Formats: sequence, C-alpha cells, structure tokens
Amino acid sequence: MPKRKSSRRKAARPSWIAPALLVVTAIAVGWFLFRPVHRIAHKPHHRVAVATATPEASASPEPSPSATATASAAPSASPTASPSASPTASPSVLPAIPGGPKLALIVDDCGQWVATERGFIALPIPITLSVLPDVHATTTIMREAADAGKGVMLHLPMETISGLNPGPGKVTTEMTDAQIVAQVEDDLAQVPLAQGVNNHEGSKASADPRVMRDVIGVLAKHGKLFFVDSRTSAASVGATVAAADGVPSASRDVFLDNKAEVAYTEAQLREAAAIAKRTGSAIAIGHPRPTTLEAVRAMIPELQAEGITFVLAKSLAR
Repeated sequence: MPKRKSSRRKAARPSWIAPALLVVTAIAVGWFLFRPVHRIAHKPHHRVAVATATPEASASPEPSPSATATASAAPSASPTASPSASPTASPSVLPAIPGGPKLALIVDDCGQWVATERGFIALPIPITLSVLPDVHATTTIMREAADAGKGVMLHLPMETISGLNPGPGKVTTEMTDAQIVAQVEDDLAQVPLAQGVNNHEGSKASADPRVMRDVIGVLAKHGKLFFVDSRTSAASVGATVAAADGVPSASRDVFLDNKAEVAYTEAQLREAAAIAKRTGSAIAIGHPRPTTLEAVRAMIPELQAEGITFVLAKSLAR
C-alpha cells in the first residue's frame, strides 16, 4: 500500500511545473522574435542611404586631344553612346545679333565616333567638324556635315614632340618638301569637301617653318582654303606662315574638353564667350565626346542670351 501512495504523489508534480515552463518559454520566444524584427525594419533604410551616396560607375573611356587616330579608330575603343547624342534634344535658337561677339566651335578628330558626331551635326547652330583622313567614317561624316550646312575641315595629322603617332596621313619633319606636299594633297583628297585645314597634334611639325611653308603652299595652290592653327604648341608658326602667304587663317583660343566633364566644358565655353566679348570673336576646339556634346547643347541658350552669335570657323579666318 505505501508504494501505491508514493507513485500517485510523483505523478501529480507536473500539474504546476508544466504551465510555468510554458509561460517562461513563451516569454523567451517572444523576446527573441522581437529583436530580429526590430533589426530588419532598420536595415533596408540603412542600405538605401548608402546606395544613394555611392558614385556611379565611370563612363567608357573618351577620346582625348592627344589620342592617336590609329588607336581611336577601332570600333571597340569608341566612347559609349549616350542619350545626349540624340538629335531630338537640341534647344531652340535665338536670332543672331548683328555685330555682336562671334564664337566658332570646331569639333576635332571626326570620322571615328559617328553617333556623337551626328549629335553635333544635329545642333541648331553653325558648327565646324574637322575630319581626319583615312579613318573608318571619314567620308560619311564629311558628307553628312556638309549636307546639314555645317562647316567641314581637314584635320591634318602632324608630328608631335612626344613621338606620339598622330595617325595615318601624318606630316613629319623628316619628310622632304615633295613628300610633304604629296601627303597634304593625299589627305585633302580624303576630305574633298573640306573648306579649310587645322592641325591634328603637330606640336613639332607646326613649329617648323619649312614644314608649315610646304603645308600652307598646298592650301594656297588650291585657293579658297583657310587654315586654323590648333596651337598644340606655343611655338607654332602656322598662322604666321599662312598670313605671309596670303592664306586666310585664325588661331584656337580655348580647348573645351581637356577633361571629359560636362561642368568643365561648360566653364570653358563661358571662357570662350568672355574672349569673344572682349575681342569680338573666339575659336573653341572640342572633341566628339558625349560630355562635350551635352555641355554645348546645354549652353546654347545661355550664350545666345548673352549676345553670342555662333558662326562657322571659316568666317573668322582673315
């Protein structure tokens, strides 16, 4: 009998322990569940804040003023086309102010980045495209620019001080007079609609009086061709030789895009406009970069509102 009573007492113990354990377990589970929910609720907000502060990925490499024609002519090296190259986004144009300051924009290195170059052609202002000889779109861009009423120039490759190859069709100081004349004639034949010439690179050749006399002599023989000295070297004698030979000439005042940044190019355009206001005219040279196209398009209304008249480069050659 005593053994039976002991068994009944032991079986009765869980009647109060089990509820207590359930309560403790429920509290613990609730507490742990609350902590993860609280953290998850704040993590997405933190990640969004970090993402908005992260710089965007860099754009595709752009052509630089010192880029060689041979290297940049390959389609794989072309800058990625951007929405800014679309012709439909061009601003409206204000009427020119007679006698006001004049600004000529020249786009060098053309014949390589067709989409961006077509964006420049579509701009509703006079603009001049300087086309390289013997690159894959020389003829295409020359014709499209001429058909749109834009200026066309030969961008004549010339020898550099650094030894950088300026590309096919180059004129060098080691050439004889006859070789220089033949090379310039051949380059002009590649861009037969050219109204003028400016040098591509050429820091060494443009500073050599003999070389420049040969180059300018070809322009004089053809007649009605002008020369714009890109002034890639302060020692250039191109404009001086042209003036002595009676060939209309002018010199570059501002490079627009030594940095492939919209804000930088906009600042350079304002500098070119300031020179035009002081002296009556200015020539600015840029390159077929999407950032340059975007900056020029954005600045057209501002510069015209300040009285700037955009003109073709040939109108400033004297």
